[in-house]
Amino acid sequence: MNIFPLVVKDPMFSSGQIYFGIGFFIVFVVIISFMYLKDKNLHQKNYKGVFWVLIGFISFILLLVAIKLGLQK
Repeated sequence: MNIFPLVVKDPMFSSGQIYFGIGFFIVFVVIISFMYLKDKNLHQKNYKGVFWVLIGFISFILLLVAIKLGLQK
């Protein structure tokens, strides 16, 4: 049984490849989620000020855009 009935002629992937891809994606997401939860406390400890660095970069980019738009007029 083909799980994608719209692809009738010459499908790009076989049904086995599609099942493998779906299974791989599910296992990958589960492992990545588990590893993130495992390291969450460590990340909070080591990367405390990262949010302010992000705000600084965004502010700098917005400043550059404002200067560019200001000089065009």
